[in-house]
Amino acid sequence: MEREGNRPVPRGAVVEVAGNGEGELVPVRLGVWLSNTRARRNKLHRRTTRRPAGTGH
Repeated sequence: MEREGNRPVPRGAVVEVAGNGEGELVPVRLGVWLSNTRARRNKLHRRTTRRPAGTGH
């Protein structure tokens, strides 16, 4: 939310986040993750629906 505020995330959105602590950036398909999470919200375990670390969302 820091980067985009409270705006909708397009399904094709890809963000780069810090990888395995090696300073390397890893692409994350944030739009797809959000879309799938919303569609399966009632089927997913609560722990699974946490937002990915480092995405700012």
